[in-house]
Amino acid sequence: MQAHGSLDATLDATLAALSDPTRRAILARLARGEATVNELAEPFPISQPAISRHIKVLADAGLIVQRVEGTTRPCRLAPQGLSELDEYLAMLRKGLERNYQRLDRLLARQRKDKPS
Repeated sequence: MQAHGSLDATLDATLAALSDPTRRAILARLARGEATVNELAEPFPISQPAISRHIKVLADAGLIVQRVEGTTRPCRLAPQGLSELDEYLAMLRKGLERNYQRLDRLLARQRKDKPS
């Protein structure tokens, strides 16, 4: 895991980017494959410049990458875009699992100590 401050900044950017339903829908579309900005804008009732701003937020958070191909700018998911979030969630899952294990031990002890 990264140093605490840099992880916080990366995680904050990732969570902020994921907080918007339009950006989550863009990511879901990109999970099916690369798409141009115009293709990404198609299903939304908002302007292409607004979609471009969403794409910039996703790119700044490291969730997508964009390349220039003539006059188009195809986007795709970034290979390691969710790695910090995965690490954070794994840490939370481990903590939750430890809590459940402690609870299981406590309940087993109570059952053992309880007179029949």
